Amino acid sequence: MNGITTLLNSLPAQVAPRLTQGLNALGTPVTAEQRDQLLGLLALLHKWNRAYNLTAVRDVNDMVSRHVLDSAAVLPYVEGPTLLDVGAGPGLPGLVLSILKPELAVTLLDSNGKKVRFQRQAVMELGLTNVTPVQARVEAFTGSSFDQVISRAFASLVDFVNLTRKLPTVQGQWLAMKGPGANDELRDLPDGIQLYARHTLDVPFETAERQLLILTPQGVE
Repeated sequence: MNGITTLLNSLPAQVAPRLTQGLNALGTPVTAEQRDQLLGLLALLHKWNRAYNLTAVRDVNDMVSRHVLDSAAVLPYVEGPTLLDVGAGPGLPGLVLSILKPELAVTLLDSNGKKVRFQRQAVMELGLTNVTPVQARVEAFTGSSFDQVISRAFASLVDFVNLTRKLPTVQGQWLAMKGPGANDELRDLPDGIQLYARHTLDVPFETAERQLLILTPQGVE
């Protein structure tokens, strides 16, 4: 954990209390190791972002809420045991979920080389053994089926489902993290796909509307 200790020392003093407060507000219990891994992820993201422009969020305090807590807010609905994060970017929400739920087998999929390189670096430095970064376009991805397929900022619902249609298991789910504009997208769901559940996400320190849409093939209960 010496590498993580070095990362933690690079963070501003207010970041750790802000993360703890936010996780408490979400009702998400964490061990000391998980807390340090989340802080290490923030430190790595902030460090790499200055050189590689991985995210438009520049302030590490804002990264706490907009990236880590936003990702953690969907944890109650992530069952796995296998999860595919499509268009994962720098590994969000997949890296956060892999830390909070170590029994989850997470595959991170993105076509952007620098973002996948960051994913691999984070996996190595944080000591994550349940994460597999993959660089590929989703159309060309030929991995096995997954219990859940999640997207945070990848595409419209229609494109998300159509591009990943063969990736969930027969009883699998699509988890789409969305803002307030999802109602229009729901009206255009592909044939054979239903809205299974809808959950409002209350992300600490954020006022923008966030929600999780869970989609399944029609007939799946």
